[in-house]
Amino acid sequence: MIDPSWNKEGIKVTCQDPCNLVRKGLGDGVADDLRFVIKQVVGEENFVDMWPNKSNNYCCGGGGGYLQSGFVEKRRAFGRIKFDQIQATDADIVVTPCHNCRSQITDIGQVYGGKYQAVHLWSLIVKAMVRKSTATPL
Repeated sequence: MIDPSWNKEGIKVTCQDPCNLVRKGLGDGVADDLRFVIKQVVGEENFVDMWPNKSNNYCCGGGGGYLQSGFVEKRRAFGRIKFDQIQATDADIVVTPCHNCRSQITDIGQVYGGKYQAVHLWSLIVKAMVRKSTATPL
C-alpha cells in the first residue's frame, strides 16, 4: 500500500524525463506512467511539472557518455538549460529514473547553486510504502 502522507511539509517534486527512456525509448506513455507513480507517492498537489516535458523535455547534458567524457565545462554549460528549467519549477526534489541524469542534475545543482536534491524514484516509493504487520501478538 502507498500513502503520500509522509509529505506533510508539502515538499515540491518535479521529474526529469531521461532521453534514453522517453525521447529515444518508450515515448510519452512511459513519461505519463512516471508522473502517475510520483503523484501517488508524494501527493498530486505536490507535483510540479517542467516545461517543456516528456519527449520535448530538454536533455540534462550528461547522457550519451558525456558524463564520463572528461569535458566537464562543456557538459555543465549544456546542463545550464536543464538547471534553469528545474529552477523555474521551484521544486525541492527532482526525480529521475536514470543514473546519468541523477548524477548530472546533482552536479549542475551544486555548481550553479541549486537548492534541490536529485533522487531516484525508488527513494520516494520507499517513503510512501505502508507495511502491514503480519506478526501475531504473543
